[in-house]
Order: sequence, then structure tokens, then C-alpha cells
Amino acid sequence: MFSLAGKNAFITGAARGIGLAIAERFIAAGANVVISDIADATEVAAEIGASYVSIDVTNEQSVRQALEKAVALIGKLDVVINNAGGALADASIENENYENYARTLQINTDGTFFGIKHAAPNMNDSGSIINTASLAAVYAVAEYASYSAAKAAVLALSRSAAMALGPRGIRVNCILPGTHTTPSQPADGLETHLCRKCTPLGREGSLENLVGVYHFLATDESSYITGQEIIVDGGWGLGLPSTVSEALTEDFEGERQLGYTGEFT
Repeated sequence: MFSLAGKNAFITGAARGIGLAIAERFIAAGANVVISDIADATEVAAEIGASYVSIDVTNEQSVRQALEKAVALIGKLDVVINNAGGALADASIENENYENYARTLQINTDGTFFGIKHAAPNMNDSGSIINTASLAAVYAVAEYASYSAAKAAVLALSRSAAMALGPRGIRVNCILPGTHTTPSQPADGLETHLCRKCTPLGREGSLENLVGVYHFLATDESSYITGQEIIVDGGWGLGLPSTVSEALTEDFEGERQLGYTGEFT
């Protein structure tokens, strides 16, 4: 069960982090894998038993050529993971500049659009396209306006693509990671600290907690799942856990004892 034996997979943003972890998981499950990244991952690919092709997901010709090279290397594709993305800067919307906003959409939204568009002609019927979105697509954070907008667009693209490619049996789904420890998200960073306070599980995720969802969506066992958004966030998006509620209650009690009423005079 959950075998990927004989399946050909292409993964963007796979030089490190989530993409690399997905590639390693797929190879262990029997898949033939091509990893792609704007960074040179030739040595990484050799270490894990994959092939590597260069890609710039903001450039449509680069995406098309990368997918065609992947097919030349391992054959027509069964699984395409549009994983490349990222946030360029943390700024509230009134302080964000247009260049960062536009570049964030290029990397995250355009990259996914090009990836879906050019995956389709290079895929076997009954394949699986999996797009990496983010919890930020559905959970508002003031400083993530550009990133949230870009990832919300990924959700819409995925739904439309699921409708368009359904007649070929090609499924399109989204995974929305919360906070997971990666090279770009250190265990001692502010986001990880907030995650430990704000999730019901009280901890950040590991890559092992995340890649199994990609694995499942790539297998034949998930062949009746399409157009869906799977959140992997430890419950952060559910609301305030008891630890935060208790802390806020303590603050309220302290302010009341000091005579603060919340009213202006």
C-alpha cells in the first residue's frame, strides 16, 4: 500500500527543505524522481538517487523546458509537485513596496500557474499535481499581505485546474503547511516560538510530519481526491488554545486589579 513504484515524479524547489524531503520520501517509496531548483542541486540529486534540472519558476519558458527535460530523463510524468515559493519580506501592507509584492506573486503564483499549465501536456492520464500553498492563504497575518495573497491565489488556481484536468483523471490538490522546521524556518525563530504557544499540539512540525501528506496524494489510494486543500498546521488555524486563553485571562485580571476599565475619558 502507498507504493510509488514505477511512478515518475517532478518536484520544484527541491534543493533543500520541504522539496528535498518530499523527493527523499518518494524515492524511498519507489518513485523515479527529478528535482528542480534555481539553485544547483546536481550533487544533492546524486546523493539521494534523483536527477536534477535547473528551473526558474518565474520564467514560463524555463518551466516548460524543465518539464520537457524531466520527461526526456525518466519518461512521461505521473506526479508533479509545484513546491517552489517563499516570502521575500515581512511588512504590513502600508509599508510593503510594490516590487516585493510583485516578486512574491511571481515566485508563488506565477510559478504555480506555469507549473500546472506545462505539467498537463507532460503527464500521463490519472496523474497527480500537488501544489504547496500555506496556512497564510487562509489565516490572516498583518505582516504577510503579499505572501498571503500569492498563496490564496494558488488555492484558486488549484481548484480551477482540478475542474479542467478532471476529465483526464489528473487530480490537483493543495497542501497548506503551517510552521515546520526547515533551513529557512529555524527552531529558535520567532515564528516557531509563536507556533509553540498558539497551536493545540504545542509544537512546530517536522518535515516528517508533512511529507506523508504529499506521499498519500501522489498514490493511487488517493485517486478520488481532487480540488482539496489539506492544512497541516498542528491546529494553529483553529483558534486560541487554552494556554493563550489562560494567559489573556491573567492579563485581564491583572488590569482589573489595577483599575483599568478599557474606557477612555
